[in-house]
Amino acid sequence: MRFVSTRGSADPVGFTDALLAGLAPDGGLYVPEAWPQLSHQRLAAFAHAPYAEVAAEVLSIFAGDDLSPEAARADAAAAYARFAHAAVTPLRQLAPDRWLLELFHGPTLAFKDVAMQLLARLYDRVLSARNERLTLVAATSGDTGGAAVDAFAGSDRVRLIVLYPEGRISPVQRRFMTASGADNVACLAVEGTFDDCQALVKRLFADRELRREAPLSGVNSINWARILAQSVYYLTSAAQLGAPARPIGFVVPTGNFGDAFAGYVAMRMGLPVSKLTVATNANDILARAFATGTYARGAVRATQSPAMDIQVASNFERLYFEAVGRDAAETKRAFEGFQASGSLVIPSQARAMLAPLFEGRAVSEDQTTAAMAAALRACGELVDPHTAVALAAAPEADGPTVVLATAHPAKFPEAVKAATGRVPALPPHLGDLFARPERILPMAADYAALSAFVRAFAAA
Repeated sequence: MRFVSTRGSADPVGFTDALLAGLAPDGGLYVPEAWPQLSHQRLAAFAHAPYAEVAAEVLSIFAGDDLSPEAARADAAAAYARFAHAAVTPLRQLAPDRWLLELFHGPTLAFKDVAMQLLARLYDRVLSARNERLTLVAATSGDTGGAAVDAFAGSDRVRLIVLYPEGRISPVQRRFMTASGADNVACLAVEGTFDDCQALVKRLFADRELRREAPLSGVNSINWARILAQSVYYLTSAAQLGAPARPIGFVVPTGNFGDAFAGYVAMRMGLPVSKLTVATNANDILARAFATGTYARGAVRATQSPAMDIQVASNFERLYFEAVGRDAAETKRAFEGFQASGSLVIPSQARAMLAPLFEGRAVSEDQTTAAMAAALRACGELVDPHTAVALAAAPEADGPTVVLATAHPAKFPEAVKAATGRVPALPPHLGDLFARPERILPMAADYAALSAFVRAFAAA
């Protein structure tokens, strides 16, 4: 299978080249040249297959000749062996036709582990085969950084730099990044927002002189392999609830749109989805885009669901590319214009394509708090504030609806306690998390300082 850039000026590449590049050289995002199709029989069989087997099958479809089926099975088995639940991403019923998809049973208690543990195995395999080393750079609003540090800590092929917004993530999220003790990891506390961190990382990838000196890649959801890994839990959960014989609805709390786009990927592969509800907090760029047809950046507001405090959703470019009929020239025009002005208007034909598939809903802080309290009161469930955003945004069930539970409540104890009066406990294996020493490097949101640091760290 080949992968093309959403902006059309980069040559098509194979799976491993897309994996290692992260961002396409023309500034676009990689997508498959054509969407593979799963038969109804194959989709139905996922209901009873072990999670790692489904992940290996989906990986093999997209990797093609770049990865043998045996290698895909080995990497998927190793990736999910560390998850605390045998089902990896289990479903928990809340009410008739309403389910939680628990995505937080990985090593850092967040859905990012599902993709990152697999990516680490893929990077190690590819880089070892090529006898190469690479510097990975990630901007994080909280969970991506911790998942990346856990997955890549100690690697002799990868050096990892994580940028996070100082003071805008929870202490538990921060410690998953800063307390690994790994010499191949650097955590930069940036004075600014996640959008500032993300803009710095995108500028790194656009700096051709820097990339000649220091081979770089990204493990944010700009990386196609992240998206395909996350599409797997849509396929398995839907099959367990009766797909493809009946469509399943999903409610996705999102900031950067990667998790929601993974649901769209599952749809393009043949999964019948009744609706993807995109749930945002007060940083509602996506909810406004689907409601009004204008994708417009706003000021980032700090909330109790900080992983969603984002006003530039990188993966929306992938969806726009699909919605405008894969017109790369139009996508390039729109997103270069958005970078300059902070706004773009979705064409009417594209809006007509998106309307039956997506609905955007923004949730207030009061609604988030109320949803946490209601989940405990009605179902005995402690949920984190990101999951609560999705619960508050969930439409009235019209058939099976799956709400994505993206983080363990113990990652956000202050918010959960304020809403419920209960303090969620960390799992026993993390009992010493707050006793581990941290290593943090403060940094201004300054590109010159960052690029100098990257050069030095990559060369070390």
